[in-house]
Amino acid sequence: MKPFHVSDCTLLTNMSGLPAAVNLRELRDRLAICSADVLYHHFCETPLVPFFDNPDYRNDFAVWSKLHLSDRVLAERLGVIDPYLAADIEILRSQVLDIIDERLSEVQVVPTALPGSEFYFLEATTVVFDTGNVIEHPTGLRNAILNMTNSSIYFHFLEAKRRPPVCIDDFSAWLADWGNDFESYIQALQSIDFMFLTLAELKNELAAVVAMQGE
Repeated sequence: MKPFHVSDCTLLTNMSGLPAAVNLRELRDRLAICSADVLYHHFCETPLVPFFDNPDYRNDFAVWSKLHLSDRVLAERLGVIDPYLAADIEILRSQVLDIIDERLSEVQVVPTALPGSEFYFLEATTVVFDTGNVIEHPTGLRNAILNMTNSSIYFHFLEAKRRPPVCIDDFSAWLADWGNDFESYIQALQSIDFMFLTLAELKNELAAVVAMQGE
């Protein structure tokens, strides 16, 4: 069987070229035309951003709605969106636009941010590199996970779920090659409710479920 080669990654973030949004209507208009990379960054790459400290809202649009539009209703609706359940980014875009349109129909005054608190649309390039670390056998997976960086956990577990054609995490894809003996490992990994876990918490959870299968 092939060994598992551990990769790591970092983000190179840049402005998307879209004008900043000052209010909810402008946010809606920009989201309707922004690139898929912008949506992906603000929904899926937030765990890699060092200053992302709102675990109750795991996407930047929900956080901005709460902190700068002072609209907790909208923040809650946007915050429960799981981008990993959407088959593609366009379905995710439709979900977000439907939620914002519904909220705009409910309010008499369009929620607006104070000067200096505009929403800036970003996109990022993921730079992936080989760490040189190798897992030879599934029995070594737990310790290997515990020694991985948070960004490695992101790349192999979260980013992999949006990566075609398999759309499962890299650990499960690797374990599948080892046959039925490790099917319980795969089921345990795929049962993790990761939406509101930090990367550090996710790493511990991954290690814990793998350890349980080896007992």
